Amino acid sequence: MSADAIKQYAEKQGWNIQIETRGQIGSSESVSAEDIALADLIFVAADIDVDLQKFQGKPLYRTSTGAALKQTANEFAKAWREATPYQSAETVAVQSEKKDKLHTGIYKHLMTGVSYMLPVVVAGGLLIAISFMFGIEAFKDPNIAGGLPKALMDIGGGAAFHLMIAVFAAYVAFSIANRPGLAVGLIGGMLATTGGAGILGGIIAGFLAGYVVNFLNRAIKLPPSFNSLKPILILPFLGTLIVGLVMVYVVNPPVAGIMASLKEWLTSLNSVNAVVLGLIIGAMMCVDMGGPVNKAAYTFSVGMLTSGVYTPIAAAMAAGMVPPIGMAIATWIARKKFEKNERDAGNAAFVLGLCFISEGALPFVAADPIRVIGTSIVGGAVAGALSMMLGITLGAPHGGLFVIPFVSQPLIYLGIIALGSIITGVLYATIRPRAMATL
Repeated sequence: MSADAIKQYAEKQGWNIQIETRGQIGSSESVSAEDIALADLIFVAADIDVDLQKFQGKPLYRTSTGAALKQTANEFAKAWREATPYQSAETVAVQSEKKDKLHTGIYKHLMTGVSYMLPVVVAGGLLIAISFMFGIEAFKDPNIAGGLPKALMDIGGGAAFHLMIAVFAAYVAFSIANRPGLAVGLIGGMLATTGGAGILGGIIAGFLAGYVVNFLNRAIKLPPSFNSLKPILILPFLGTLIVGLVMVYVVNPPVAGIMASLKEWLTSLNSVNAVVLGLIIGAMMCVDMGGPVNKAAYTFSVGMLTSGVYTPIAAAMAAGMVPPIGMAIATWIARKKFEKNERDAGNAAFVLGLCFISEGALPFVAADPIRVIGTSIVGGAVAGALSMMLGITLGAPHGGLFVIPFVSQPLIYLGIIALGSIITGVLYATIRPRAMATL
């Protein structure tokens, strides 16, 4: 969607533009060396670390995908004023941090960790959910279905979920300290897992590993002939030693206690407290459609999933499906208030919403942020609160409609999603002005 916004804006300006997109499955439409040589400006819209070495020496400006989508003209105006020749990853990081600390500081590091963690979580969660289809405790009996439920649980829970926090911490550290931080973060994250510190310990391990390795890299000065030892021997060894000891003696004991208390509290929630927590999770999932607030609620819910608490992720997914489905409903019931391209975007948003892709609502957010976000929060909060109040559980961290069979009360859960979406859709259709700028 950001790429489409950039392309449309460039075409209106009469610019010749080449776009390279990078997602979970890698790069597409890669720009050539000739394209780079002829370029007057390199415009990078990314929320995670990307390799920029091929743009060496070219004027480069970096921003977030959200800003590129919602404020395209403004971001390009800034780009022409502020772009500086790309020299190194470190230089760009420093320059970018001054421009937008939210997207190039802590948030960028967290999103890098989440991005690499998600495939592990989704694969493991779906396997656990399939295991539950044989019975909630079927995995405990190796004689059921030839031991298949146990095998699925071993793969999903014993392997994938056991690695999840380590992978997250590794790539947070990688985002901060590049490759030397990867091993230290991986080991620190695994110590958080085995020490019972959970996702909170993993977050601490990732940042600790990244900044410790960065400090060691700057502090240790070696003759040029020995510099090659730093990334493969000195930094991993000293970083792992320091971070490992800190995790074992300082971080894990109190954080494990906090996580145990949190798990106990969540599993013993009464209906009032459950509603409040569901309201909070649901509202956060709809604040920025895949942004930092949304990701904070989702990461918390996934963390609880790995700790054996399955209600928050159900609430998060129900709420996260509401904004795009709600926007689709609004375009259906108030067709005269929407242009044809908006109605088409509504149909696409509906499909994305069914797949639990909240970003499907972003084109509507870009055109009318206050009303879209406000109505989405109302519907999402209702969905999250009802899901928590009814104690609905889900063993999978993602999937939308495809994982409904794994929900504890699938028909009621579908009704909750539908109710939240209808509330959002009707509210937005009611308060949206008839004349609006097209998407």
